[in-house]
Amino acid sequence: MEWIAYIIIFVVALVLAVALAPKPPAAKAAMLDDFDIPTAEPGRPIPVVFGTYAVKSPNVVWYGGLKSIPIKG
Repeated sequence: MEWIAYIIIFVVALVLAVALAPKPPAAKAAMLDDFDIPTAEPGRPIPVVFGTYAVKSPNVVWYGGLKSIPIKG
């Protein structure tokens, strides 16, 4: 009969754990402004790098036709 007490305690603890668990924040959709993509601007200085270095925003000639398409569903 003591196994019934263990099952009851387990069920109560499970219900409390689910009820008191923190809720994750709602995720927002990614926009094109959220990405750090290279830019192509005339007159912008071109960095000269020797060795290994991460260039944060390189200047490129062309980077493709990026556009955002809303998801309908």
